[in-house]
Amino acid sequence: MKRLFDFTVSAIGLLVLGWLILVLVIAIRLTSPGPGLFWQDRIGRGQKPFRCCKLRTMAEGTPHVATHQAAAASITRLGRWLRRVKLDELPQLWNVLKGEMSLVGPRPCLPVQAELIAARERRGVFALRPGITGRAQVLSVDMSDPERLARIDAEYAASRTFAGDVRLLAQTFIGAGRGDRVAL
Repeated sequence: MKRLFDFTVSAIGLLVLGWLILVLVIAIRLTSPGPGLFWQDRIGRGQKPFRCCKLRTMAEGTPHVATHQAAAASITRLGRWLRRVKLDELPQLWNVLKGEMSLVGPRPCLPVQAELIAARERRGVFALRPGITGRAQVLSVDMSDPERLARIDAEYAASRTFAGDVRLLAQTFIGAGRGDRVAL
């Protein structure tokens, strides 16, 4: 049922919000050099790598590091706003449609985040598809605390329900959580 829900919502989301994604891609290109979409290798279900799609919020040429390790100066003005309202995640509906991600689940990590990967592996978190949002994001826990994040992800995995996922989506939609923090 979860996969059917993910597929249906992401397909409808892309149909209804495709125009907005296109407008934001154009706005990004007009306000900073580089592409509007950003593709990054992430670790998915079963530790299988996949290419995650997002709207670009950082300056072109910013090193591929976890957000909490990136300098605040690398985020563009428009990118700051996109992150605050969480619109930078919209293109991930494509990853959900393809089955690489879910609407709700642990956020996908970068291949270089060895400590987080090890902590998630110990707790069986990679049995789940990564999500656009999840319990940790709603609680404002980001990837800067890998052990705590993996523990929350494992708690989600052990107690997840369809109703709980809908609640997490609603909390994300109304603005719960602060997203990934950026280094100062």
